[in-house]
Amino acid sequence: MPIPTRNGVGPSCVSLPAGPWPTVLDFLVERMPYITRREWTERLQVQSVLNEQGEPVTAAQTYTPHTRLFYYRHIANEPQLPFEASIVFEDERLLVADKPHFMPVTPAGRYVQQSLLVQLKNRTGCDDLVPLHRIDRETAGLVLFGKRTEDRDAYHALFRKQQIHKTYHAVAPYRAELSWPRVHTSRLVNGEPFFRMQEAPGPANSETRISLLCHEGESANPCALYQLEPVSGKRHQLRVHMMALGLPLVGDLFYPQVLRGPDEPENFSQPLQLLAKRIHFIDPVTGQDTTFESQLHLRLRLG
Repeated sequence: MPIPTRNGVGPSCVSLPAGPWPTVLDFLVERMPYITRREWTERLQVQSVLNEQGEPVTAAQTYTPHTRLFYYRHIANEPQLPFEASIVFEDERLLVADKPHFMPVTPAGRYVQQSLLVQLKNRTGCDDLVPLHRIDRETAGLVLFGKRTEDRDAYHALFRKQQIHKTYHAVAPYRAELSWPRVHTSRLVNGEPFFRMQEAPGPANSETRISLLCHEGESANPCALYQLEPVSGKRHQLRVHMMALGLPLVGDLFYPQVLRGPDEPENFSQPLQLLAKRIHFIDPVTGQDTTFESQLHLRLRLG
């Protein structure tokens, strides 16, 4: 049977392999030690762990291998983000949201209830809502969500086949010696630390079209507003491609150096200046030529 959502949060699933654990509680504590035994006991007491039939599991329940458990993610003292997403468009099939900086699309790290997906599920009451694509937590702008299970594959196929045209805006240093527009291609691979990407020798697997929209007047360190159109969709692609041109994005805490650890407090006054500004596609269900545009803007002072 399908396991329902709670407070906008869908259940996580864990498979139970053969092993020596006498109870379900013993297994959970050993398999996920970052959650204490006391916390797991409390979750079991409030019926936040269910079996495959959707029935609550008790702390003393005997461990049964080759079955599955479902549990609901919860973070005690989850920090509150000082902003919320807005809905740009909604009909019976699609919801398009304008995501603020710092907000993850789906539950991740220290954010569950504050994630975009959970907020929108709670706001709309649509438990079938799923993101059709992702943007980084640090990036603001448009995110598309599907509302009906029967439509998901058609919309996901647009992204798999690169039939979605996405346009980003970014603020970065201005270099008068560079000519525009230009196309930057490279091979992107996993870097160090694990959450960063880097360019490497070999056949290109990423491509970005870059245009200069405007730049500041004369100053010691002028910045410019750029339009970025990714042809491929590699993780951190836009950030790495701009850095490779000597144009690291304003507010980037990962490139060229890591400036903030995962447990350090957020600085909401200095967001990454990257915005998913526009998205265009032929709707696979209606056949209509469709464009959505973010109502958010980046910060660029023109002299």
